Amino acid sequence: MAGKTAILIGATGLVGGHCLRELLASPAYDKVIAVTRRPLKLRHEKLQTIEIPFDHLGEALADIKADDAFCCLGTTIRQAGTKAEFHKVDYGYAYEFAHRMQANGAGHFLLVSALGARAGSPVFYNRVKGTLENDIRSLGFSCLTIFQPSFLLGDRAEARIGEALGARLSTLIAPLLRGPLRAAHPVKGSDLAAAMVAAALSGGKGVRICRYNEIQALIA
Repeated sequence: MAGKTAILIGATGLVGGHCLRELLASPAYDKVIAVTRRPLKLRHEKLQTIEIPFDHLGEALADIKADDAFCCLGTTIRQAGTKAEFHKVDYGYAYEFAHRMQANGAGHFLLVSALGARAGSPVFYNRVKGTLENDIRSLGFSCLTIFQPSFLLGDRAEARIGEALGARLSTLIAPLLRGPLRAAHPVKGSDLAAAMVAAALSGGKGVRICRYNEIQALIA
């Protein structure tokens, strides 16, 4: 496993920040590339930063190769301002990153999606996430792991009021979430990040969907 290279987009977010630290701490990776729109405060001998406007992702990553690619991009319609801007981030940039990394030979792509993601969903957010999942599947990665967490817990640089309220409510009712309902159990951002790295190191082939139970199993 030694000598692997990981590339991560979304390193300044809740899950991405934890994921970056997990990757840097892992002896399995000799090099970790973080693709960001703003500077990182973190410094590490294994870390290479590519700081670019995401509208230029394709050209900036044209010659960048990695074994495992981690996509932790995500915003909200409220933060993005419009549905079009939300779509550009959560679908456009994420898909461009996946497309480029598949073309450059990455064997394993790991995507943070959302519980309820479905291309045919009447809910715009879930529809965008579901369409992204389907289109990344069609790229033909040797291994694709899709994480579908419910509400994420942890300190964010930018407050998400609706998500915070939802997370608080789901935490209160968590003891009642049994059987299929356990998928709606909130997940710590740090746990999701640890599960992503564990999934990357476990390898495998084909498409894998990870919800709450699978995430907990990966970090157990």
